[in-house]
This record gives sequence, structure tokens and C-alpha cells, in this order.
Amino acid sequence: MTGLPLILAFWVAIVIMIVMISKLRIHPFISIMLVSLALGLVAGIPLVDHRLADGTVQHGLATVVGQGFSGTFTSIGIVIILGAMIGTVLEKTGGALKLADMMIRLVGKDNPIIAVQLMGWVVSIPVFCDSGFVILDPIRKALVRRTAVSAVSMSFALSSGLFISHVFIPPTPGPIAAASTLGIGDYLLQVIGLGLLCSIFPLIAGYFFARWIGTRVQSKDEVNPEEVAKVYKDLIASYGKLPSAFSTLAPIMIPISLMALSSVVAMLGLTGFVPELMRFLGTPIIALAVGMALATLQLFSVGRAHDFYEVCNSSLMTVGPILFITAAGGVLGKVIAVSDMVRYISAHADVFGGMGIFFPFLLAAVLKTAQGSSTVAMITTAGIIAPLLTVLGFNTPIQATLVCMAIGAGAMTVSHANDSYFWVVSEFSGLTPDQGYRVQTMGTLVLGIAAIVEIALLSFVLR
Repeated sequence: MTGLPLILAFWVAIVIMIVMISKLRIHPFISIMLVSLALGLVAGIPLVDHRLADGTVQHGLATVVGQGFSGTFTSIGIVIILGAMIGTVLEKTGGALKLADMMIRLVGKDNPIIAVQLMGWVVSIPVFCDSGFVILDPIRKALVRRTAVSAVSMSFALSSGLFISHVFIPPTPGPIAAASTLGIGDYLLQVIGLGLLCSIFPLIAGYFFARWIGTRVQSKDEVNPEEVAKVYKDLIASYGKLPSAFSTLAPIMIPISLMALSSVVAMLGLTGFVPELMRFLGTPIIALAVGMALATLQLFSVGRAHDFYEVCNSSLMTVGPILFITAAGGVLGKVIAVSDMVRYISAHADVFGGMGIFFPFLLAAVLKTAQGSSTVAMITTAGIIAPLLTVLGFNTPIQATLVCMAIGAGAMTVSHANDSYFWVVSEFSGLTPDQGYRVQTMGTLVLGIAAIVEIALLSFVLR
């Protein structure tokens, strides 16, 4: 099958995949793999390898699946694992709370909505947004009790800050996986920088929405009496000895600095042992390995070295499904790449290219809304878009990074009942499901729109 029928078959495959994941409750890995195989057969990919008359080898479906799966693991597997481990250490040691405390001191207690939003934004860079909300929720409640600010405003401010960095800024797995799938895994520093920049509009929109919705919705916000009575200092004390500010920042900032140095050395074209060493240390795998080593020292510094095995084990259990879903997304992308779809879109690039940066955004938003997981939406969309980057007019690393940001913006749009984060925010904030839709679902729609507006504007400048 070729041409327009193949394009229609592709969209039918996407709908089937969404139904399998969201309605039939089939695991995303199985769903994506089955859809990839079916699409490969429909696209006319041969079952086994064939040597053509000119001597070239036309790979069969089994080979294509293997290449897509193994290629994904080769490029991002270790990076995702190390990023998750660093985040888990910050959870176990109280480093995430230390980051939150530093942010509150920076912004001030007189601006609790801004403080809690930026606190979430910083903490969710290394920590999953679900975990981050659970960790920081007692601080939110303590601030509500101190300042008498709307609990709903504070809940969405925290939720939005966590969600924005979760989809935009590595080392969380979604942005790393999307970036690597799009071929910019060696440009993680650029992804981080643009992720920081693309956070501005949604942070502003989230702040004003939080203030607005707080005047219209009141939550029960019922919590455990012991938790209510626990003031901020008691919460900090419950972790025992907290790591120092340097120890907390080092696992995040030093890998970023190493990647920055590597980029500078590469741009300057320096040669010799020292520049090569800098470039080696700045590769994402090595930089995050250094960060993990520093995080391990953090465990020792707070007397929790005995938790090292549990940190590794829980991190691997967390990232395992993500890695396999990512690899399945790589299979889907490889099937698309070897089918006739790329050639057809190349011949009609003016039609698809007309949507520009909104095409990956809309695709990610459809997948996010349909199946719930932002990470799955980012990984799947990146796998679909990757083989189409050039034909859609995204030819440079900075343009591919903007595509990654657009996918992240779509992966925020929207959070509702099929998203675990929706229930974390609603339940911990004392919101009924109906209130959750008014607060979290409408709020994430505002975040997504604000983000894609900023990304679209940046796409006119960054080429």
C-alpha cells in the first residue's frame, strides 16, 4: 500500500492504538508493537530480507522491528536510567525538599503562589511530577495554613510548576526519550536551555489561572490531622539530616555544566587530550554518570548509604516500562521510516508542512488526551515524527529541539481522568472529580495553549 491510502491506514492505526491503550487497557508496549507490526504488513514491508537486483538489501519486517528496538536502547537507555536514579536519590535524602526550601527563600513567603509554583518547577526537573506533588504537598498545606491563600490556587500552582518542567526539561525520561528519538540526544544541553525558555509562557499562564480558579472553586482539602499539624520545620526534621545546598545542586548542575563545556569545545573546534576529555565528560551518558556518582555521595553524606540498593532497584522498576515503551515507539518510527509514507509526504510536503510546529503539538495532544500518560504521548509522537522531520521542513538541531518542545506542550494537553497525575492532584488537594476537571483539566489546557503559542513565536526566530 502506498500514497494516500497508506496515510489513512496510519491514522487508523493510531486510533486503534489509542483504543487498545485507553479503552481495552492493553499495555502501551504491547499496543504499540502490535500496531507497528500491522502497519508494517499493510505498508508492504516484506516478511524477510531480500537482496534486490542492484545488490542492495531490502530489510524484512522482523529486521526492521529489531533495528527500531535495539537502536532506541543504544541511544537513550542508560541516560533514562541514570536520570531516574538521580531523581530517586533526591527523594530519599530530602534533597527535593532542600531545593524547595531554597526556592521559597529566593522568592519569599509573601508570594506563596509564585513560590510553590517555582518550587514545583525546580523539583520536577529531576523528579517525576507525580512523586514531586506527593513530596511537596505537605509544604503546600503548611504554606496555606500560614498565609490563608486559596488552597485550590496553591494546588494548581504546584501542579502546573511540576507538570511544565516534567514535559520540557531533562533529565526526566519524557524529554530525554523524545529528544533522542528525534536525533538530538547529543544536544541535551540545548534541549534543557530551550525547555527553560519555553517554560516562561506556561508558568505565567499557570500563575494567573491559579489565582483565577482559586476564587471560583473551594476544595475540602481534608488531610490527616497529624499532617496538618506538622509545620514546615517538623517536615524537614522528619528526614533527619538534609544534604547541603551544594550536595543537593551538584547532581543536577555539574552534569549540565559538563554538557555545556562539551558544547563549547565542539563549537570552538578545539583538539588535543584536554578538549577530547571535556567532550567525553560532556556526553549525556558520562555527564549523568558523574551526576549519579555525586548523588551517591549525597546518600553517604546524610547517613543513608544502606538505601543505595533500594534506590537502584526502585529506579530500575520505574524506568523499565518507560524503556520498553520507548523502544516500542522506536519500532513504530522505524516502520514509518522504511514504508512509502516518507516518500509520499516528501512529494506533498507543502500540505503537511503548512501545519508547521502545530502538527507535532496536535498529534501529542490527541495521544495525551486519549491515553493519559504524558511520557507515552511524548515517546510515541517522537517516534512518529522522527522519520518525517526533514520532509516537514525541520532540518536543523534547533528546529528539531523546537519540535521536541511542541511535543512536550501537546503532552500537557490535557490531564483528565485517564491520567494518574489528575488523580494525584485531585485526591491530595481534596477536590471532587468535577472540581478536578475544572481545576486540573482546564488548567492544563491553558498551559498547553500558552506553551505552543510561545513555541510558535520562537519558531519564527530560531532557525
